[in-house]
Amino acid sequence: MRRAAGPLWLVAAALALAGVVWAIGRVADEHLKVDAEHTAIAWANFVVRVVPELDSILGGELPSERAREQLEGVRTASNVFRFKFFAPDGRLLLVSDSLGSRPDPAAGGGFSNPTAATIALGGGNYIKLEDHGDGVKRPRVYSEAYVAIKRNGRLIGVVEVYVDQTERAATVSASFRRVVAAVGAALVALLAFGGWLWRGQLRHERAAEERVRYLAHHDVLTGALNRASFQDALQLATRHHGRADDSSLGFAVLCIDLDHFKDVNDSLGHAAGDELLRQLTVRLRGVLRNADLVARLGGDEFAVLQSGVDSSDSVATLAERIVQALGQPYELAGQRCVCSASVGAAIRGIDGADAEGLMHRADLALYRAKTNGRAGYSFYDPGLDRDLQNRRALTRDLRDALANGSLVLHFQPLFGGDGQTLCGYEALARWPHPTRGFVPPLEFIPLAEETGLIDELGRWVLNAACTEAARWPAPLSVAVNLSPAQFRREGAIIDEINAALQAAGLPADRLEVEITESLLMSNTEPVLRTLNTLHTMGVRIAMDDFGTGHSSLAYLWRFPFDKVKIDRAFTQNLVDDDKVDLIVRSIVSLAHSLDIRVNAEGVETASQMAALREHGCDELQGYLLGRPGPADRLPHDAVVAAAASDAAVAAACS
Repeated sequence: MRRAAGPLWLVAAALALAGVVWAIGRVADEHLKVDAEHTAIAWANFVVRVVPELDSILGGELPSERAREQLEGVRTASNVFRFKFFAPDGRLLLVSDSLGSRPDPAAGGGFSNPTAATIALGGGNYIKLEDHGDGVKRPRVYSEAYVAIKRNGRLIGVVEVYVDQTERAATVSASFRRVVAAVGAALVALLAFGGWLWRGQLRHERAAEERVRYLAHHDVLTGALNRASFQDALQLATRHHGRADDSSLGFAVLCIDLDHFKDVNDSLGHAAGDELLRQLTVRLRGVLRNADLVARLGGDEFAVLQSGVDSSDSVATLAERIVQALGQPYELAGQRCVCSASVGAAIRGIDGADAEGLMHRADLALYRAKTNGRAGYSFYDPGLDRDLQNRRALTRDLRDALANGSLVLHFQPLFGGDGQTLCGYEALARWPHPTRGFVPPLEFIPLAEETGLIDELGRWVLNAACTEAARWPAPLSVAVNLSPAQFRREGAIIDEINAALQAAGLPADRLEVEITESLLMSNTEPVLRTLNTLHTMGVRIAMDDFGTGHSSLAYLWRFPFDKVKIDRAFTQNLVDDDKVDLIVRSIVSLAHSLDIRVNAEGVETASQMAALREHGCDELQGYLLGRPGPADRLPHDAVVAAAASDAAVAAACS
């Protein structure tokens, strides 16, 4: 239909031009008629003035010699070449062709035009334009004008005036031709402009159609294929390699997922997250061959269809290149950000033959890569299906446990450097599963972080710990571990801690929150702002697992930690390894020089405790001193009663 628009433009322009020509012709005719009317009226008025006998002539008398001379003289005035006089009753009285005789009745003695008669007898004027093309007897163009002659408002006769308009018509015709030429030129220009617009519209429509087709197959943000197009390509590849005589591997599916992408959105904003996805797509294309396809399946999930696969080694090589390329730092919103990726691969002919099965197994392999520590790749393993079912069941059970309050808190005692003075407890979440028994924290805490349940779990631990600590004698404190996921929304953890303290009636200085280095590394500035706010509130801040990260020393001077906790790996090797002993001694000395207390985790032997006391550790915890236990079995009543005074406890723990 659009292609017919061009011919339609031409037809419309031709019709418009014809209409303009017709309209101008009508205007020209009307102009000649008006001109003839004015000429006839002026001539009739002139005759009334110069022929005194006109009243008697219109009364039926023949004109006198003088009147004939007068009439003969005015016959050619004002381009008038002929005239006829009629009585009011329509009788023809006098014709300029024979002024001295009466008209022949046989030639017609009345009005020749009934319409003219009606108009003239009514006291009006009637104009008729004639074009005979007769240059001998009559002009080529003339008008017949019937003009009513009145005296004192009374009709005394009618005169038919023949006006020669040949010259006037020529002038009007010339003007008409100029106007038609101008209009034609304008229409041609308009047609050309319309054609240009039409072609532009066609180009626009084609571009829009191409854009629609493109968007139907590609992701708007990244330009990669969308999920539907990738599925189509995968189905096509499956059919191509699905012949009975085809024993080659052919292709592989690689599922890709960014690690902790939500942290980027929460800390830098969604615009930075979108830019990260665009940069990621460019990097992916850079490591793929022309025949390989990349698609964005949704969110931060991508997929690659690797063609020409002849062995698992080629798939492993590509997966490794993808992990390395996507793990390089990104420049986002003026900041340098590291966001690694995990890859799961499934190979046609080894892990499956149909498109749906390959996608499912590649996704399972991706899950395996994430559970193995992220920033790596994994192939499909048949045991992954069983693991996935177990994980889904455990996730469902964890959600139910949070909903019905099935989780409990255990508390591990924290002692002063003397190993005898109780300073407080560390709150530890425990999950007594109805069929599995106690699920290890190393299993359900990461599961909560991956499934988004960590916010609800962390909030419950914080409120339950503060509520329980409020029942303990002062100055015993409670330590709560915070997950990096709880810092995704800047300021949210501040509100949660403040609400927990207010609800429990616990002073802020009796709450200690423990964070890990990974939190600071992923989102340093917003986290430091949050920690400073908590410190100002009076909440104590401790760095957990100190010495196991990459830049602990940098954070010691950027933020005034109240305490660092030496990782249990150092405590376990302290007695048997002189290098570890030296490291622990140095950590304690450095922390004390910065007015930071030191806690040693994992104290299990007397020799370890002795060495830590010798190095000046301020706080000890471990199975030698006390195992985690439920709230109704805590030893603080007996320990505090045995202490010399509350002041002694405060001195040992501050």
